[in-house]
Amino acid sequence: MVVTHEQIKPGEIHDPIVNDFAFTVATKNGSGSQTSNLVLIRSLFKMGIPVNGKNLFPSNIKGLPTWYTIRVSKDGYTARRATTEIAIAMNEATAQQDIENLPSGGVCILPQEWKWTHNRDDIAYYEIPVKETIKQFDIPTERREQVGNMVYVGAVAQLFDIPLDIVHQGLFDQFGGKEKPTKMNYNIIEAAYKWTAENIQKQDPYHFAPLDMTNGKILITGNEAGALGSIFGGVTVAAWYPITPSTSLIDSMLDYRNLRKDPETGEHTVAVIQAEDEIAAIGMVVGAGWAGARAMTSTSGPGISLMSEFAGLAYFAEIPAVIWDITRVGPSTGLPTRTSQGDILFAHFLGHGDTKQVCLLPGSVAECFEFGWRAFDIAEKLQTPVFVISDLDLGMNLWMSDPFEYPDEPLDRGKTLTTENFQQFYDEHGEWFRFRDYDNDGIPYRTLPGTDHPFAAYFTRGTGHDEFAVYSERSEDWVKNMKRLRKKLETGKSFLPKPVVDTAASNTVGIISFGTNDPAVQEARDWLASKGMGTNYLRLRALPVTGEVLDFVRNHERVYVIENNFDGQLHQILRMEIPEDTRHLKSLALGDGLPMTPNWIYDNILEQERQ
Repeated sequence: MVVTHEQIKPGEIHDPIVNDFAFTVATKNGSGSQTSNLVLIRSLFKMGIPVNGKNLFPSNIKGLPTWYTIRVSKDGYTARRATTEIAIAMNEATAQQDIENLPSGGVCILPQEWKWTHNRDDIAYYEIPVKETIKQFDIPTERREQVGNMVYVGAVAQLFDIPLDIVHQGLFDQFGGKEKPTKMNYNIIEAAYKWTAENIQKQDPYHFAPLDMTNGKILITGNEAGALGSIFGGVTVAAWYPITPSTSLIDSMLDYRNLRKDPETGEHTVAVIQAEDEIAAIGMVVGAGWAGARAMTSTSGPGISLMSEFAGLAYFAEIPAVIWDITRVGPSTGLPTRTSQGDILFAHFLGHGDTKQVCLLPGSVAECFEFGWRAFDIAEKLQTPVFVISDLDLGMNLWMSDPFEYPDEPLDRGKTLTTENFQQFYDEHGEWFRFRDYDNDGIPYRTLPGTDHPFAAYFTRGTGHDEFAVYSERSEDWVKNMKRLRKKLETGKSFLPKPVVDTAASNTVGIISFGTNDPAVQEARDWLASKGMGTNYLRLRALPVTGEVLDFVRNHERVYVIENNFDGQLHQILRMEIPEDTRHLKSLALGDGLPMTPNWIYDNILEQERQ
């Protein structure tokens, strides 16, 4: 029997709902609840249950409301749910709103000391003694608020069947194996668990139960994965200026750089430099790339704005660089702690004049790792900046993944002439000029400063030049150079990450999307299929767009472009790239600062199909 929320009433006998619901923890920013929430995620993961968490926090240091939503799904879905069945209301300022948002048959857990009025008869209220539980233990005053959050961890564990030994393991992992903080927090959890068992009568159908769907998997954030991939990709210089939500990528690089040390001296081989601003950061990266280092920076939209001039210089002077853009909501300062895909149009054409930048679009933490190392190969093979466009949802939240695959290719430095092979090239061609297209693929050969050969030097120019690297304002030189740069991008399409395509010949409706929309798109497609509407799906992984994308658009009667920005920026790019009539290309753009939900995709596609 399928139980709907409309059928559920507190205290009634009904079938259990197991491993298929979501709960939200509402607290104040800076209260330390992140630790408690991560303990719950790690505990559920250890039970073998597919789990995903979304942290919705304000852009201040402390005090404003924050929500953390945790979803479990026996079917493995990880997209954000439009509604949650359980509210853990630990912020009195938002409690009324949190309770009102619950569906019929939902559950509210809140502090007993509030003496809250039960103004809904279609949900279950569970009141737990937060302050009284803390008083039982000798907790330092400055730690009481943070440790107090463990009370709801104990209550959740008892009410919804998370074994205490599993919680202890999750807690131990969260504190990195440190016994003292683990014990202090576990005492609170255990006391709350016992009190809940003795004093609360369960009136809801929600339960966790062990599965085996996380065996061999890991939990990691996209920023951590990107940093680890960069280490595997041979990064030697990382220059950045802190900005939410990208800072944790460089923080993680500092954690992982122990993996890369000089085998003889034991010294780190990765230089991490905090610059005075984003302009200085990208300047350092471009300079290091010119000198032969594998160099990168990490930023978000406002930082990308400041990097525009240097990005244009690197594009035209043909200098490799990797720029991670962990996107948040704009314009302006916008919503600094909300997720978005609003930089894709800006980053793709970043620079002044006729610039078209290479962009990689990871849709999972595994792809963050892969693009972490692959971006350097692409940057050096094309001698150009490469932007890896992630977002806050992917970058800062924990995601399940299979363990990452070790790079199956050696580092590719592209057409770099060294002291050893320069003479061979010179003997073969009788010359070497920096910007001449010797292979008819648009990609010239480069030397690095210090190459020990009398003919290896050249002038690096951000102004007009000819193929000999000589300054020129002649129109024919300029046009010839620009045509070669575009040919280089066409060549590059062959080694950019290909789109992921899922098609059946009988389906006439297509969906195009990218990045963290993917879990919501996948779930919405299942919903549509259950209604008899099959869809084909292309997930874009790189720009410029390739022939596979154009063919996909041409081969469908209707194509919905789903993206998490206000203006439908990918839709605009596709319309620019496709020369024929694109009236069948429909934009479904949201941009509300929250991760995409399958509900929104499902409802909007059905509405469009009815028209």
